[in-house]
Amino acid sequence: MFAQRFSMVFFSPRYSTRSILDHLFKLYPQEMGKIGNYEQCAFVSRGTGQFKPMAEANPTIGSTGALEFVEEDRVELVINDKGNKEELRKAVQELKKFHPYEEAVVYIHKLEDI
Repeated sequence: MFAQRFSMVFFSPRYSTRSILDHLFKLYPQEMGKIGNYEQCAFVSRGTGQFKPMAEANPTIGSTGALEFVEEDRVELVINDKGNKEELRKAVQELKKFHPYEEAVVYIHKLEDI
């Protein structure tokens, strides 16, 4: 049984979102996106991200010194953790390893039962 639940939010270029989610759900089918009797649950909303890579950056998209605008998805999903945050750490590490951006932004929020 899982003791804690977290919400993970990250941003992805639209063309990568499906492959990222498929990868995470395959590796962590019980921990990621599982809510009750449902699996692979996620909320995906579209938007435009902007960034300007500095001289030291190695951007996947765009060029250093130039402001870039990218169609991105904001992805939200639940992570179930046994209480030691090990599942959470593994999920975040795997996302950062698989994500195409040099600097993947990930927000984690602890969910409380009310």
